Amino acid sequence: MTNPDTLPDIPARHERILVLDFGSQVTQLIARRLRESGVYCEIWPFNAAPEARIRAFDPKGIILSGGPASVTEGASPRAPDYVFESGLPVLGICYGQQTLAHQLGGVVEGGHAREFGRAFIDVTGDCAITQGVWAKGAREQVWMSHGDRITQLPPGFRVVAASEGAPFALIANDERHYYGTMFHPEVVHTPHGAALLKNFTHLVCGCRGDWTMGAFRAEMIAKIRAQVGQGRVICGLSGGVDSSVAAVLLHEAIGDQLTCIYVDHGLMRAKESEQVVATFRDRFNIKLVHRDASELFLGQLSGATDPEIKRKTIGRLFIEVFEEEQNKVGGADFLAQGTLYPDVIESVSATGGPSVTIKSHHNVGGLPEGMRMKLVEPLRELFKDEVRVLGRELGIPEEIVGRHPFPGPGLAIRIPGEVTREKADLLRQVDVVYLEEIRNAGLYDAIWQAFAVLLPVRTVGVMGDGRTYDMACALRAVTSTDGMTADVYPFTMEFLSRVSNRIVNEVRGINRVTYDITSKPPGTIEWE
Repeated sequence: MTNPDTLPDIPARHERILVLDFGSQVTQLIARRLRESGVYCEIWPFNAAPEARIRAFDPKGIILSGGPASVTEGASPRAPDYVFESGLPVLGICYGQQTLAHQLGGVVEGGHAREFGRAFIDVTGDCAITQGVWAKGAREQVWMSHGDRITQLPPGFRVVAASEGAPFALIANDERHYYGTMFHPEVVHTPHGAALLKNFTHLVCGCRGDWTMGAFRAEMIAKIRAQVGQGRVICGLSGGVDSSVAAVLLHEAIGDQLTCIYVDHGLMRAKESEQVVATFRDRFNIKLVHRDASELFLGQLSGATDPEIKRKTIGRLFIEVFEEEQNKVGGADFLAQGTLYPDVIESVSATGGPSVTIKSHHNVGGLPEGMRMKLVEPLRELFKDEVRVLGRELGIPEEIVGRHPFPGPGLAIRIPGEVTREKADLLRQVDVVYLEEIRNAGLYDAIWQAFAVLLPVRTVGVMGDGRTYDMACALRAVTSTDGMTADVYPFTMEFLSRVSNRIVNEVRGINRVTYDITSKPPGTIEWE
């Protein structure tokens, strides 16, 4: 999501699609699908899109996202009137379809059949967005998430597809180039959804698909230079993919105006601190300050058990340390972070209203209001897989670009309950064994994220002729494309048995190993 208060607008070099967000948890996936087809887009809150701003943005078409509200409620959000006065093509998705129908003279009602999850629709007609994708008479799988539904179409619309719970699952007004889907084409659970969206952007809106990661790189460098000017920037470097790509992009944009600060909070994986320092000082020749603040962080976390308190404590300490270090290097005007789209959607509502906050992130919800530096967040519009593509575009080595995601708070959120140095050391040993076995099996690149969790329980065990009463750990491995949804990785029992045997034999203090088989949703990828 663009942040107009930080990164200034740069004149468009590409055709644009505007996505108006009504608060859906998966709105960002619309942008992801459009970018995959080479179309630049931005997401704006529905109530932050006055006519003048839309005209200046000059979109080729507008997409109305889903959302948690009900059109039948008087105070529910509506699309700006200009959307329907502009003459631009419009695609409404779920809530977006309902408000489109309501605002154009149709009827939306609640109290009918609800559909959540996988559903099948019958294609009863054809239109531009189904061209070459769905054939008339076919039965297609889609993903539904609705309680209300259209009961009377607005003038000029016709039905293209229907399901048992949604008689107007896909509607079209060919003359005005308006379309509406009750299902969500942006999620992977609608198998041909990306193709439907591409038809809207390319066939209906006339986009050529000329936006690439190379273009993003050039335009973001221009935005960074425009925002920063001659100011000095501190980048919080964790050594993970996000902060590494952000640092190299910033260095390309502003050179020695950038100083990276690597804060060792005592919660990194084994030997990670040494690798970070060597990589950025020696390979990239980026100015790097290494601050060992492990005693400070672990001391402040002592006694804290609530995950939100732990996250916010770490976020607060990060900023405090940055401000200390920026004073030492002569001051800085900006703080750069590797914030991504999933961080934003899970931390705050895109509309400032109806979306549910899942959890705060240390680089989103944990920043103190009195922070003196301004934020630079060059990756805020990207998903994790896009960041990897950008990293390769920047020439960052594959061993960094291809690394599994690692959270900013580090092992603190993989240790439910109180965090201590002893627990962190124990978890590091478990993690080494687990990832070593994954690499040995040739599975590392097939997995989105794999890690161990130290459980806040002790269990009875037997080793040799003696009784043990030691800690238990959980192993987690998931597959995903963007971090918004995730499925458990199906390890064989042979693999899990081998890992378990190594852990209990090699890591003193662990006598039981479990495997987390929860998908996202309903769980999150991390435990806290």
